[in-house]
Amino acid sequence: MKKSFMKKFAAVSMAVMMTVAMAGCGGGDNGGDGAAEFVIGGIGPTTGAAATYGEAVKNGAELAVKEINEAGGINGVQVRFEWQDDEADAEKSVNAYNTLKDKGMQMLMGTTTSGACTAVVAKTAEDNMFQLTPSGSAVEAIKGDHAFRVCFSDPNQGIGSADYLAENYAGKTVAAIYNSSDVYSAGIFEKFNAEAQAKGVKVVTAQAFTKDSAQDFTVQLQKVKESKAEIVFLPIYYQEAALILTQADKMGLDVTWFGCDGLDGVIPQLGDDAALAEGVMLLTPFAADAEDEKTQTFTAAYKEAYNGLVPTQFAADAYDAIYVIKAAAEKAGVTPDMSVSDICEAMKVAMTEITVTGVTGDMTWSADGEPTKSPKAMVIKDGTYAAL
Repeated sequence: MKKSFMKKFAAVSMAVMMTVAMAGCGGGDNGGDGAAEFVIGGIGPTTGAAATYGEAVKNGAELAVKEINEAGGINGVQVRFEWQDDEADAEKSVNAYNTLKDKGMQMLMGTTTSGACTAVVAKTAEDNMFQLTPSGSAVEAIKGDHAFRVCFSDPNQGIGSADYLAENYAGKTVAAIYNSSDVYSAGIFEKFNAEAQAKGVKVVTAQAFTKDSAQDFTVQLQKVKESKAEIVFLPIYYQEAALILTQADKMGLDVTWFGCDGLDGVIPQLGDDAALAEGVMLLTPFAADAEDEKTQTFTAAYKEAYNGLVPTQFAADAYDAIYVIKAAAEKAGVTPDMSVSDICEAMKVAMTEITVTGVTGDMTWSADGEPTKSPKAMVIKDGTYAAL
């Protein structure tokens, strides 16, 4: 009787041990209910000074995940999207990454800002986790063969801006105001300045500021005024740009303003003074009022999902990023039970083999993680973006 009981106990114990062992293999049981799913993490600032960027990225990604799940998922598997706020802070972004790993993340759509992304990419490299940033534009933000981006890199934005001015505003004098303490701004300006010289764009003055002096731009604006520049290049973020536009207006400075994707958000930042942004030009891959069907469909869906909000480039980049992950995952044939590293190995190869037509354009990728896509010049007209 005792022997029979002990045999039954051993059999039950072995069955329990096998069940636990099987549950611990791979990454398929991430939902806690036995259902296989892909878990995509997202990181960005949804609080703090850069919250406009993070909220847009979060919204765009969540909309794409909803659409993908309604259409059957990735390789027939549903997707769970997990988001963490990093306040655009590198240390907090690393903490957010670790939290997402605890939640079963298998691939990362992030981070949103360059500094945070540069910190996190070192961690994803250690784990060999696939990473696709929608908007981290610093060169270092995709260091490693496991990391890719949707947006243009800082150098490409600088080069593209200089080329656009050379082609469309030949003979015009140009000034620049940039943040020398910010990797995004300084990186764009460095490449812009070199390309401008090579293409014959006359840069008559370049005025730097730092994070500590980013409230009062009267000195820089006075230098611009004295230079008699006709165009002012602003490779900066929308918060500083709004202050510059306001202070320039008070000084009576009459110039054409030209910037990059960091200016996206300047209209709401100006608030009641939004008219000061009229005529501001920027290079960006997305404009909500573009007439192509894909853009209009996305814009309508975004407005419906988020109480009439108009999507920005950051929302569009994130929306595309999720669909890029889907395309690469399906090309690679990955499944949720694969390890994070095996998923990454398969997807980084697939990334160089896919072409994705997104709302930010047709995209392909090289092994260094950089996208090939065409920039578009936009102008702020009647409070919205219009293609040039």
